[in-house]
Amino acid sequence: MNAPKPPAKSHARPAPIAKPSLKPLSEAEMERLQSLLDKLPAPLEPLDISMLDGYLCGVLLQPKAVSDAQWLPAVFDSEGREPPAGLDLAPARGLILRRHKELNQAIANRQWFDPWVFELDEEADLSETLMPWVAGFALATELFPALMQQDGLALLEPLAMLYMHLDPEDLEDADELLEEIESLEPPEDLEAAVESLVVATLLLADVSRPQREASMKTAARRPPPRKGPPRGRY
Repeated sequence: MNAPKPPAKSHARPAPIAKPSLKPLSEAEMERLQSLLDKLPAPLEPLDISMLDGYLCGVLLQPKAVSDAQWLPAVFDSEGREPPAGLDLAPARGLILRRHKELNQAIANRQWFDPWVFELDEEADLSETLMPWVAGFALATELFPALMQQDGLALLEPLAMLYMHLDPEDLEDADELLEEIESLEPPEDLEAAVESLVVATLLLADVSRPQREASMKTAARRPPPRKGPPRGRY
């Protein structure tokens, strides 16, 4: 696999409540992590680092903490198969746990984070670019369904902001979600699309990991644009 391009950066960022104290993985460390995952032997099917990033967010949004022993196996094989005996996973595990800790801090404090989303070729549309990240998030909610068992109405809008990048055929029996997706204006560019991942993640955190303060001051809570007139006012 070719080395991924750096994550798309956004300049219109939600204002953090506090400055992050954890040092993000460098570009070189991200490339090393992808290389370590690529080298895992068949039949293992590891996540790529963009899918891993969405997966970690889905894990961290669970209302009760998921232990490392529960979520790590799917990173090294999406089917949960055991790696061969003697395979040294420690270098990859160390980098993954650092990213897990960084994302956990961002979600807990409602801080901005840079999703690991990588620009594809010029012919790729926004949904194709974001799909690996969203697919990783969806895998986490499949393996750990407690998030999806929270208040359905409160989940609807942020889930629509994420799942609008999946094939509608993958959202069978989700009529309300599909209707909500139809009501949203798609992001205009990659910067706005990446920002929407952060906004949706922090909105979901307000549902599954609420903060004690009744009033949330983060700018990430602004609602996404909608198509047509506001619903319920006509």
